[in-house]
Amino acid sequence: MKPEDKYHVGIIVDDFDETLAWYSKVFGYRWAEPVDVANPIVTPAGEQTVQMRMTYSVEEPRIEIIQSIPGTLWEPADSGVHHVGYWTDDVVGDVATLTASGMTLDVSGLFPDGSMMWAYCGAPGRQRTELVSRALEPSMRQWWASGATR
Repeated sequence: MKPEDKYHVGIIVDDFDETLAWYSKVFGYRWAEPVDVANPIVTPAGEQTVQMRMTYSVEEPRIEIIQSIPGTLWEPADSGVHHVGYWTDDVVGDVATLTASGMTLDVSGLFPDGSMMWAYCGAPGRQRTELVSRALEPSMRQWWASGATR
């Protein structure tokens, strides 16, 4: 993991549309088309599927806005910032590095072949870290470049 691999800050919000409008009005952000997706995840309690609504700013540095999901990891953080996201060529190896340094694996998503696609790691008193497989970068960049909707 390197500082130059950081590509976004994630914010969990209760009012998705109002948050997008506020960031647009105050800071001039434009947004990629929001997506609603059934996201299969793996937690310490087992596998489940969560319905997620999210988008990213078109401008860099990117902000990811995610609709809150009560009773899950995706609830608003007291600080406002939920996580910092990094590209990685080795999700499993970087999770091992973070867990060896005292963080825990909170949740992960899998590719269809069962390999780890992304993961959130956290620790008390620290910002969560999201590790995202660089294999997703081309499709993410295509999504961001598809044009602002708001």
